[in-house]
Amino acid sequence: MKGVHGGRSATTGALCVLAASVLWGTTGTAATFAPAVGPLAIGAVAMGLGGLLQAMAATGPISRSASRLRARRATVLLGAVSVAVYPLAFYSSMHLAGVAVGTVVSIGTAPLASALIERVVDRRGLTRRWMVAASLGLLGTVLLCVAEATRSSGGTRGSSLGGTLLGIALGLVAAGTYALYSWAAHRLITRDIPSRAAMGAVFGLGGVLLVPVLLVTGGPLVDSWTNAAVGTYMALVPMFAGYLLFGWGLAHVPASTATTLSLLEPAVAAVLAVLVVGERLPAAGWAGVALVVLCLAVLTLPTGAGGRPSRRGPRRAAGEALPGAAVRDDREHPAGVAGARPGPGGR
Repeated sequence: MKGVHGGRSATTGALCVLAASVLWGTTGTAATFAPAVGPLAIGAVAMGLGGLLQAMAATGPISRSASRLRARRATVLLGAVSVAVYPLAFYSSMHLAGVAVGTVVSIGTAPLASALIERVVDRRGLTRRWMVAASLGLLGTVLLCVAEATRSSGGTRGSSLGGTLLGIALGLVAAGTYALYSWAAHRLITRDIPSRAAMGAVFGLGGVLLVPVLLVTGGPLVDSWTNAAVGTYMALVPMFAGYLLFGWGLAHVPASTATTLSLLEPAVAAVLAVLVVGERLPAAGWAGVALVVLCLAVLTLPTGAGGRPSRRGPRRAAGEALPGAAVRDDREHPAGVAGARPGPGGR
């Protein structure tokens, strides 16, 4: 992995995050096959079991990196608590405010939360490219939200004002915790910890924190084979496989870029709702999908002639890929890997 061109490395990371977002976009459609399972149970089984599986699959890298993980225990704990809170807030937000509003608040505002974290903690600036892409993606997600709200307004029971406001507040909590665990995992990976060890530790501990919630709320998951199959799918595919891909992506791109790329998730969810569930998407919704795709193109296309990244000083801006080769892959490397040094203020 050493010596890989920086542009190729960033493209690989972006593709991993996009693949993860496609898997995450299937969760809403999957949940429709288990309507009796509540949002807390869905969130707990998805991230809880998925996180424990990540830790089990990464026992070797975690044990080899134990001393480094202990040295950064505060970052690990912050990421784990965020992992535990995120699915409970996210699925409850969709339950209270509706799928469209819950998704647009939770996923659509996460890039802004990531950029704010990187700006305050790591002192990164905001690139014009990231701001253009984030604006396109946020506008596209809002259009998807409006289209879904318009489609579902006829005949369905509206949520109470208090429930909707609480759902929006929980969506903001979900966005903040998503940004926090993405930042925490990226920080560990860029501090000489392999991505599997970082993700396994953060998500494994987060899964442990979710076990009590699963024990209390997860009864309906075993009431039928369909419910059990939905829970198993959510844990294995979107969460286990999806977050493995997300961890590999975070080894190559900043958290703000990763969370912006994940705006593909609501677009995938909308398309699957049309193709699988049989919902109809108005023209505004398809326009929103197009804007999200344009956002992803702005972020993933190479910069400069021939895809060569421009030279910059030591300070990197939010939304820029890390220079040089992959920061860390899943194998052990000696310290001092190219690109692993923090920028100013990023201790």
